[in-house]
Amino acid sequence: MRVWIDITNSPHVPFFAPLIDLLEARGNDVTVSTREYAQTLELLARAGIDYEVVGPPHGGASSAGKAKALAGRLRGLRRFAREHGFDVALSHASHELPLVARSLGIPSAYAFDYEFALAQHRLGCVAATRVVVPELIPSQRLKSLGATAGKLRRYPGLKEEYYLSRFEPDPTVPAMLGVDSSRVVVVVRTPPDISLYHRHGNPLFADVLERLGSDPGVHAVVLPRRTEQREAIEALALPSLIVPPTAVDAPSLVALADLVVSAGGTMNREAVALGVPVYTVFAGRLGAVDEALETDGRLRPLRSADGLELRKRAGARHHVRRDPTLMLDLMLG
Repeated sequence: MRVWIDITNSPHVPFFAPLIDLLEARGNDVTVSTREYAQTLELLARAGIDYEVVGPPHGGASSAGKAKALAGRLRGLRRFAREHGFDVALSHASHELPLVARSLGIPSAYAFDYEFALAQHRLGCVAATRVVVPELIPSQRLKSLGATAGKLRRYPGLKEEYYLSRFEPDPTVPAMLGVDSSRVVVVVRTPPDISLYHRHGNPLFADVLERLGSDPGVHAVVLPRRTEQREAIEALALPSLIVPPTAVDAPSLVALADLVVSAGGTMNREAVALGVPVYTVFAGRLGAVDEALETDGRLRPLRSADGLELRKRAGARHHVRRDPTLMLDLMLG
């Protein structure tokens, strides 16, 4: 079977890496398309995944820029798909793939775990053959996106528990980044500041950087999404911050940290799956998955930088593992 996977953002790389292994182990021919955005190409290369860049890069912050990029990418993906003659198409929050797949009569699966990216999900859910989501998202929210009952495929738990199920951290990663393990090691993820669902600013995140970066007992590794974010953080010249110049093995870093503070979503849930304490400073509307994690006490909302509890952690951590074959089988129908 000829399988097409479209990977358009950095969190999609670890999600699909074990699924690609499973597909190839079953004798399928897997082809990956992608775009230039948020270290996605670096992470694909690190994972050893062959890919082809198709269409223009991300359209930036404006709706007009996004619309122009979408139109160009749809044209490119349509040519790409016609050339390869795919049998099935899979994506995680790449709404372009199901749109193109539907126009060419290719069955497609569209997965996501944050329901309030409304514009893209309405396109993806309506066009896709199958919609794969966590059980935690209420049916009414999904129905309003066009994810009808006949399309829905649901999985228990977090997507991160599936792709990290066979994961073992590389103990050399912190040292390679210059982290002093005798200090409180914190991993920080920047906001998705050009996403349509995250238009407003996040002043709390700036306070967190100042708090961590000025504490001599802390070593905080900040993982930016884009070059502009990296340059802005480096310009602060805060002595306790480390800003890697390239993409890193983030799951290993998270697994070996004492604390995670994230203004996004995926790294929050990676920390939960790996048993690492985590604060969220996400400034958008919380989705059902993160709401449930907050209710359970596994994800802590941070209201003020002064509320950070900074201490070394000891003892074993609970790593939740789920079978990634379930995720693949749901996506394949």
